[in-house]
Amino acid sequence: MENIRVGIWGFGAMGSGMANMLLKKEGVEIVAVCDKHEARVGKDIYEVLGVDRKDRKEIIIKSNEEEAFEEKCADVVLLATDSFTKGAFDKIKFVLERKINVISTAEEMSYPDAQEPELAKIIDEIAKENHVSVLGTGINPGFVLDLLILALTGTCERVDHIKASRVNDLSPFGHAVMVEQGVGVTPEEFEKGVKNGEIAGHVGFPESIKMITDGIGWDLEKVDQTRQSIVSNVYRQSQYAEVQAGNVAGCKQCGYGYVDGEVKVEMEHPQQILPNLEGVDTGDYVQIKGVPDISLQIKPEIPGGIGTIAMCVNSIPHVINARPGLKTMLDIPVPRAIMGDMRNMVEEKKECGCGCC
Repeated sequence: MENIRVGIWGFGAMGSGMANMLLKKEGVEIVAVCDKHEARVGKDIYEVLGVDRKDRKEIIIKSNEEEAFEEKCADVVLLATDSFTKGAFDKIKFVLERKINVISTAEEMSYPDAQEPELAKIIDEIAKENHVSVLGTGINPGFVLDLLILALTGTCERVDHIKASRVNDLSPFGHAVMVEQGVGVTPEEFEKGVKNGEIAGHVGFPESIKMITDGIGWDLEKVDQTRQSIVSNVYRQSQYAEVQAGNVAGCKQCGYGYVDGEVKVEMEHPQQILPNLEGVDTGDYVQIKGVPDISLQIKPEIPGGIGTIAMCVNSIPHVINARPGLKTMLDIPVPRAIMGDMRNMVEEKKECGCGCC
């Protein structure tokens, strides 16, 4: 069996991280990369990664997606460019129409029906027309504040209320995430950015909350969100951001999902770069009130960078195996680490004659 062929669109922090992980895996190979950054275009991916190419073929990073991704040139493309469904839509459409499966890191794509139901319907139709699948996933949304919670509820007779929080370090994420979080700006600029939409904070609470409520059968009425700046008292510098004392190191965001007129799902997500510089411990916490009550804590946090990278890479065989269409984490097997040959997890496709395969 030939290697699973993977394309990567977006070669920043997440895309290059996925490439590094893939190079350590058996039964899979990178065949194409697209990126717009002038510092990377035209270079061999192994030069950009600082990795010995050995006997592997040269893979030149191309800025033109038409040149990078020909029809059926890959089994799956990992799309690591956008946070919003609208921003990712044209790229997803382009890849699907070349009859290639897609895994997107766009937070809204984890459950696009939450805020973009019409686009979700169109994406589903395009995928089915081309007999391929598309999935949005990552560490959060995609796992910590939705899939993990849903898995825990599988041990419950009844669920009355869910409260979860993720206290994490933003440092591994790239420039786009820093802008979304308002990292480095003044508190006044943060407030202005929240009001005019330039600072989004955490993208994904509506998606996570709706995934949970749909998953357990609650009728979600609305989602409210709040955003508050986390102002640093010390100088901080990470690979992708610099924060002067008195400026914003991150965003504390809360989300509330209402069912039957009351808050049934509460989420808190304070995230900033280098929280340890001010004595803040990271961690993931879930509390489920019901029968039985469940309390889970993971300390320190599951690292956001490697967590997102691994969720995407470990989902590759499940997306290839999936029936055509738009998928969410509710639709595929729970991803797990792939320590053997990835090809062994791919099922042989059989034509059923109904046009769905």
